[in-house]
Amino acid sequence: MANAFVAAFEILSFGAIIVLIVLGLGIIASMMGIFNFAQGEFVLLGAYITYLAYAKGLPIWAGMVAAPFVVGALGFVLEALIIRRFYAAPIVAMLGTYALGLIIRESVRGLIGGFYLTVPEPIGGSIDIGAMHISAWRFTIIIITLLVMAGCYLLLSRTNFGLRMRATLENPSLARASGISTPLMYGATFAFGSALAGLAGALIVPVFSLYADLGLRFLIQGFVAVMVGGVGSFIGPVAGAGVIGTLSAALPWIMAPVVADVLVFVLAIAFIKFRPQGLIAGKGV
Repeated sequence: MANAFVAAFEILSFGAIIVLIVLGLGIIASMMGIFNFAQGEFVLLGAYITYLAYAKGLPIWAGMVAAPFVVGALGFVLEALIIRRFYAAPIVAMLGTYALGLIIRESVRGLIGGFYLTVPEPIGGSIDIGAMHISAWRFTIIIITLLVMAGCYLLLSRTNFGLRMRATLENPSLARASGISTPLMYGATFAFGSALAGLAGALIVPVFSLYADLGLRFLIQGFVAVMVGGVGSFIGPVAGAGVIGTLSAALPWIMAPVVADVLVFVLAIAFIKFRPQGLIAGKGV
């Protein structure tokens, strides 16, 4: 019973981490129609900023709070300087984000010297439930993920900013005619998705350590989750992340981890083959 509970918690916590990473990727893909291949490196930057704050003697929480703002600001600048020029050619835009990701990854690799660097958990120890013990920090990540999901949904569906964002991305010409600054909204959307990646990196670095390929580890799972969930809505990628995160965490309990990783991708490809629109089809929040 205790082992089953711990296994369920591990599956839930890993699923929450995948959801956190996919949120930003899904918003950019669904709202802007491009796949940001630099999203994994934005996760890496969030982790690096948190490590930098820790290395400089600042509270880890300070780095975790700063990470989404710094990464979001960088995303806003990169969208204005580079990515905006390729919206008419989505394939070129994806190649451009891949190149940006490569530059960021190799820059961080040079800064950390190719090492694995650890960052302590800001909330250490475990939560004891009878004879069962679960990680307090992983439990905190689950709570933060739920709060971020609710905040994103409310921002996109219930605020004037979310309405302007959706109007710009669904019908730019009509939005411009209504007085909405479409370049500003494109930049804000990309910055928002980048900031979510930065937050994900800041929260997971105590769990997975900091290394140059940290973001790359989750990027492929993130894209598969978006495809399984369905591009075009907010809830689709979140649902896909839940499925992929659960499978990725659950299958290694019953088979070799390498076989489990392959099986997750095979199942995802088979699902996309028979339902290319994903779990949740259609546009909207």
